[in-house]
Amino acid sequence: MDQARTLPPRSLLFVPASRPRMIAKAASLAADWIILDLEDAVREDEKDGARAGLAEALATLGDRPVGVRINPLDGVHAAADLAVLATIDPALVVVPKVEDAAGLAPLGGRALLPMIETPKGVLSAASIAATPGVVGLMVGTNDLAATLRLPPHAPRSSLAHALQAVVLAARAAGGWAIDGVFNALADAHGLAAECAEGRLLGFDGKSLIHPDQVAPANAAFAPSDTELADAHALIAAASGGAERFRDRMVEDLHVETARALIARSRR
Repeated sequence: MDQARTLPPRSLLFVPASRPRMIAKAASLAADWIILDLEDAVREDEKDGARAGLAEALATLGDRPVGVRINPLDGVHAAADLAVLATIDPALVVVPKVEDAAGLAPLGGRALLPMIETPKGVLSAASIAATPGVVGLMVGTNDLAATLRLPPHAPRSSLAHALQAVVLAARAAGGWAIDGVFNALADAHGLAAECAEGRLLGFDGKSLIHPDQVAPANAAFAPSDTELADAHALIAAASGGAERFRDRMVEDLHVETARALIARSRR
């Protein structure tokens, strides 16, 4: 993947691969990645048509960073999904319900973003993240909550250990950490709050299910003007080693962190 595609994404928008009008609209959106979905967003009776239209969908999206989410590799659609992948070249393949590194073997040679959606996946997250070709991990919070048998409307804090485990695994492998979707489409305040919390947990960005979620996610996971100003000032003031800066102690590590923050803002 080129540099634009290797930067940690703030927003990854799932778009049903069965909906040409939605795909055409997505071409004009500011999402860092468009993920053409063959899985949850596509009805069973539309799977074949969605696969058949993937090449045209990729052409519609042009030079945008585009990925494809396939169906689970242990499911009935795996063979057909692998067959169509052999005819196209998406920059990224999002793989749902990954529970171990061996499960990724059929996709060797591609850039992969596994989804961690089960207890087994969480416990295997480190080895999954370290698999060749894997660029990071995405949490599938809906399925994870279901497989953990959380009651309806359980607070997000019920997933805290699993979320942090995924971030740790992704960071240990040097990859992206992508937060799960936010389901309440009309709750802009809730989305903003969950994005802010996700950034504090260490996530790079968020998976999204509606165009209206793109701008809030991009804003939440990008450095603020205040953060950027502080980073520039720290770099300018640093002379090496531990020293005082704006009433706090900083060292070379903080300078590198400031440089990384600035680099992340250049999109």
